[in-house]
Amino acid sequence: MTDAPLPPPRNEDSLAGFGYALGAYLLWGFLPLYMKALAHIPPVEIIAHRALWSLPVAGVVLIVSRRTADLKRALQTPRMIGMAAVTAALISVNWGIYIWAIVNDHALDAALGYYINPLFSIFLGAALLGERPSGLQKAAIALAALAVVVLTVQLGRLPVVAIALMLSWGAYAYLKKQLPIGPNQGFFLEVLMLTPPALIWLGWLAYSGQGHFLMGSPADTGLLLGCGLVTAVPLILYANGAKGLRLSTIGIMQYIAPTMIFLTAVFVFGEPFGRVQAIGFAMIWAALVLYSVSMFRTRAG
Repeated sequence: MTDAPLPPPRNEDSLAGFGYALGAYLLWGFLPLYMKALAHIPPVEIIAHRALWSLPVAGVVLIVSRRTADLKRALQTPRMIGMAAVTAALISVNWGIYIWAIVNDHALDAALGYYINPLFSIFLGAALLGERPSGLQKAAIALAALAVVVLTVQLGRLPVVAIALMLSWGAYAYLKKQLPIGPNQGFFLEVLMLTPPALIWLGWLAYSGQGHFLMGSPADTGLLLGCGLVTAVPLILYANGAKGLRLSTIGIMQYIAPTMIFLTAVFVFGEPFGRVQAIGFAMIWAALVLYSVSMFRTRAG
């Protein structure tokens, strides 16, 4: 006898979902400052510690919320394990690109990627969830695409970091919403799957004397331990928020984190922001204004 399949997630907004998502985006907005403090540590090592130390945090959340039975059931369902494996791969790729961007003075590119991502969420919502974008929303998507073209032509290179972050996070957000399991259980499954390769890699670093955990400064060890909290807390908040919000609402709230990243990149990290970047970002901001106006009109109607 098998368990009946879970009903599909409801595609509507809730106040709790809004609160969870808001907390996640605010924490992500401050994350570049934390990652910059780890700039001297290779990104792969940071990713391994993010996965490893997120596991106990996610486990405590499951125990407190009494959802361990759901997790046991999920571990016996091949479809859930397969979907969680895909989301785990996507989030680890996204982490790697993001960390590389921050530590290599490309925080502006990261901000650009997360600015474009809400519009990519609109596209996914229309293409895969049957959400119907309005004329203004279609114009916003077109304007964002044109901004990428302008930046590519003017800078002489494709904004690979921004596009990679957009694709990896957009796909993760979509699949996370469709995962037929609770958000906290889903996150635990993801980091559980990432833990074995993380342990293998960190074990090799320790054996070869290249690791920073307990082998570097006390500050390094503390920051690497803290990777669990700064990773798990906003992702758990986001996972709960995504379950209680429409994909389009998640999209519009994503303005918060890239705005904070943008301000940090320019005014704290001192990354160059010239005429070309100003034109590209202005086009992206205009696209987001168009989408926001459309959203407000829809809600008012």
